[in-house]
Amino acid sequence: MICFEKLKKAFSSFTEKLRQKGEEKSEEPQQTLSNSTTQLVTQEAQKPSSQIEQNEQNRVEEIKNEVEEKKEEPTKEKGSIGSKLNIFNIFRYREIKEDDIDDIIEELRTELLESDVSLEVTDKILEDLKSSLIGKKVNRSEDLDELVKKSLKNSIMEILEKNRFERNLIEEIKRSPKPYVIMFFGVNGVGKTTTIAKVAYMLKKAGLKVIVSASDTFRAAAQEQLAIHCQKLEIPLVKGKYGGDPASVAFDAIQAAKSRGIDVVLIDTAGRMHVDKDLTEELKRIVRISKPNLKLLVIDALAGNDALEQAKYFENVVDYDGVILTKVDADAKGGVVLSLAYELKKPVIFLGTGQNYDDLIPFSVDWFIERIFS
Repeated sequence: MICFEKLKKAFSSFTEKLRQKGEEKSEEPQQTLSNSTTQLVTQEAQKPSSQIEQNEQNRVEEIKNEVEEKKEEPTKEKGSIGSKLNIFNIFRYREIKEDDIDDIIEELRTELLESDVSLEVTDKILEDLKSSLIGKKVNRSEDLDELVKKSLKNSIMEILEKNRFERNLIEEIKRSPKPYVIMFFGVNGVGKTTTIAKVAYMLKKAGLKVIVSASDTFRAAAQEQLAIHCQKLEIPLVKGKYGGDPASVAFDAIQAAKSRGIDVVLIDTAGRMHVDKDLTEELKRIVRISKPNLKLLVIDALAGNDALEQAKYFENVVDYDGVILTKVDADAKGGVVLSLAYELKKPVIFLGTGQNYDDLIPFSVDWFIERIFS
């Protein structure tokens, strides 16, 4: 799975650039320390032997000789004083200043925006990162790596944890009066029909009875595609005529579920955008009649910034409960998840990770963090 590689690369690239910056900044302080060490050794060597113990005098002479050798030999051998000083070569002798990281912060800003992270989310992550770094002294590159990683993880977790989908869907369905109604919507081409089939498969595996409402009476072949999936899954399907009333189809499916003791009704709807005013009103009408327990927006992870616009549009129309993000296995960027959670306060509930029926996984904050920082 190639998911989120661009976002992962952006963060690791920032850490590497910061490490290089620290190495550049550390050269001057190291030279100053070496000169100071030389002066100290010289001063100590000039003191009368009566002022110090013999073993200390001997050690001073050893250090002096070693320092003098290093001044004559530019090449630092393994184990030399120069190499020992270089062990702590990342901002060891000075605090990290804002000027030190401004340029690489701006580079990271560009990379995040190119990874489909919205401007608002990008600003938050970078402000958190600057607050974590500026004023800090870091003695080892490992410490620097950990400091950056900790800041980024905290920012991402803060965004996602606030909008976590807390409900256990299977348990909620089992406890609720029958039938439990789930409504799906999204623009054409996001994989909505396949996603409905995946959800049906998941519910059936959990021991629940499912019926599907083919309420997309607008798009040619929409009902046929659902019919193929339902036949494979051995799940009943309620259809209507093309051009007919989709709300009536949903109503019939709910009534059928009640009469047959079916646990869940899954309602498909026609893909639409804000230019389709008639379809928008039709969507509202389906909601009013079916009174869904859960409204799910299906979004293509590859849609980039357009995914955020789609999410905003549907929020204004139906105020959905959460998102199913499809084609995650092909999403090399990864920023859509953060943008949806931060700007719309909507949780990503499921991820589509392939074409098979079992390629639908619950979204997990830990899963996302692992993909970015592993």
